[in-house]
Amino acid sequence: MGIQRTFSIIKPDATRRNLTGKINAKFEDAGLRIVAQKRIHMTLAQAGEFYAVHKERPFFGELCEFMASEPVVVQVLEGEDAIAKNRLVMGATNPADAAAGTIRAEFAESVGENSVHGSDAPETAAEEIAYFFSGLELVG
Repeated sequence: MGIQRTFSIIKPDATRRNLTGKINAKFEDAGLRIVAQKRIHMTLAQAGEFYAVHKERPFFGELCEFMASEPVVVQVLEGEDAIAKNRLVMGATNPADAAAGTIRAEFAESVGENSVHGSDAPETAAEEIAYFFSGLELVG
């Protein structure tokens, strides 16, 4: 596949429990480099715009409120086949289904508070990265 970039969010349930370093270690141990990173506190409007693809789904309002509830860490990960590798490291959305050793198996509190978000395709990664970062901030 080659070197790719993907987008990642360490969600409020994880930042609240001070898990940023442990989660980042899992990305780095898997061969992903963090080439951009910042801690932000999303507004409800920003969360709604970012997750607009889900606006017709029943969980949309709850998701936006959760993502705006506390700070998050947004970041860009780079590496060989980064999108698939990140999704493997994250584990299944439902922590009960996540493989042992994955971020969600170890740290997620529920399906909704599952500690991390990651892009699902190259097009999505490009859009999500551009939403939070300028080209000047990608320094890998």
